[in-house]
Amino acid sequence: MIKKITIKDIAKAANVSITTVSFVLNDKGKEKGISSEVIKKVFKVSEEMKFKPNMMASSLRTGKTRSIGLIVEDISNQFFSDLAKVIEREAIDLNYRVFYCSTGGDNERAIELVNSLLQANVDGFIITPTEGMKSTIDRLLELQCPVVLVDRYFEGQNVSHVVLDNFEGAETATRYFLKNGFKKIAFVTNSSQLIQMNLRKQGYTNALKEAGLYDDSKILDLEYHITEEGRIEKISQFLNTTEIDAILFGANYLLLAGLQSLRKLGLKIPTDKAIISFDDHDSFRLHSPSITVLSQPIEEIAKKTVRLLMKQMSDGSKYQVIKENKKGSLIIRESV
Repeated sequence: MIKKITIKDIAKAANVSITTVSFVLNDKGKEKGISSEVIKKVFKVSEEMKFKPNMMASSLRTGKTRSIGLIVEDISNQFFSDLAKVIEREAIDLNYRVFYCSTGGDNERAIELVNSLLQANVDGFIITPTEGMKSTIDRLLELQCPVVLVDRYFEGQNVSHVVLDNFEGAETATRYFLKNGFKKIAFVTNSSQLIQMNLRKQGYTNALKEAGLYDDSKILDLEYHITEEGRIEKISQFLNTTEIDAILFGANYLLLAGLQSLRKLGLKIPTDKAIISFDDHDSFRLHSPSITVLSQPIEEIAKKTVRLLMKQMSDGSKYQVIKENKKGSLIIRESV
């Protein structure tokens, strides 16, 4: 039978008192005047000995569960799975667990998830909100729950967020088409009122208006909750009936459907249509020709989000709201 490691074992190995180990593992080391060298040593020894604290006992004692609720739109989408991976890695480094779940863009599901995580007594939330979640976020703020929004936010709401500069990203991608001689540039997006999709549309529109080439018939707004087959069909109809030489896709899942539409119509990239997509995907690098993308700095966004949440949890009522816009980068491949 494997012996269960206790704080007594850690104290002995680290050559400190049991009380010191208890204070350090319960995040009270600094408060109790324990030196940073001793704090590091205790954490190092507990890691090496693979110490697993009794989370329930710790929660009852401190009121903290050392857990974070991460709510994203769709964990199967590569952007969100890559984001979740980095958030989880950063949280684990800080001795936090992450409970993550997907809303599927469904408001009711999102509210249920927040309630479940509140019942689980998570210490803070990282949320990619759905369209109808503003009042739920307001409730978390009223309850003084630490919360940081990622990927999108609500205008006028005083809550920390870390997002891509979506306007600048769409403008950069559209101007790259223009620089390469394309004039009939389409934008495929979804018809949600989410801020990031609206800003992408505004960036695209602004670049074309400046060039005197804006034509609103070249924008395809798709319902978010449409099936994949429905999405392919709508994009195929749009390509068949609209004069286009280049297409900016507002999200990677829209391009995944777009590639199938192009294949269905026998259209070649970039000979018949040049392509750029928001958000990278493994298949875009492998596709022949490879796809040019407006890539988000996922590592940077995830790290900053975790740092902001940790600061909020430690500062309490003194916490200052921080709103960050990160620049994307245009990764040039073969589709333009």
